[in-house]
Amino acid sequence: MTKISSICVYCGSSNSVSEDHLDKAGLVGKLAAEHNIEIVYGGGRVGSMGRVADGALANNGKVTGIIPEYLQKFEVGHNDVSELLVVDSMHSRKMMMFERSDAFCILPGGLGTMDEFFEIATWKQLGMHDKPIILVNLENFWTPLLDLIKHQIQGGYLRQNPDDIFSVVNSIEEIFDKLTSLPESHIKPDISLL
Repeated sequence: MTKISSICVYCGSSNSVSEDHLDKAGLVGKLAAEHNIEIVYGGGRVGSMGRVADGALANNGKVTGIIPEYLQKFEVGHNDVSELLVVDSMHSRKMMMFERSDAFCILPGGLGTMDEFFEIATWKQLGMHDKPIILVNLENFWTPLLDLIKHQIQGGYLRQNPDDIFSVVNSIEEIFDKLTSLPESHIKPDISLL
């Protein structure tokens, strides 16, 4: 089993979503703090992003936000996190989030969340890293995506078993149970390849 000291959380930045999803995002932060796991995330103070950060901070957790200067100009950055890093581009943000994280958690979100999930999953599929990736299927939110992945397998476009790329859980509590049961990472990522 691997020791997870930081987890990257990919999630939405909209406040116009299920209140239950927002509350569950806060629970991710709370439980991470209780497990002494640092939150690494996109640096926002709104939507699920803000709730994850606030949940950790309210429980004395460490939170690192990484936000592109472009978004910081719109004053959406969470200035109360432990560390807020303002970077020059979305690409720089994603690379820094990858470098600073031992595992990845995908909560419900929009196109940006899907982009981050697909990128990190593709890198793992290609053998560029073997860090744990956990897709949190709250209230079957990601079931249509999982059905699409099955369709890709049936069509011959995806030959690798998705279970070898990412794990699926249905509750926030399962994230931390799953992390304790996963094998230790053995690939040292070469970020020049990413």
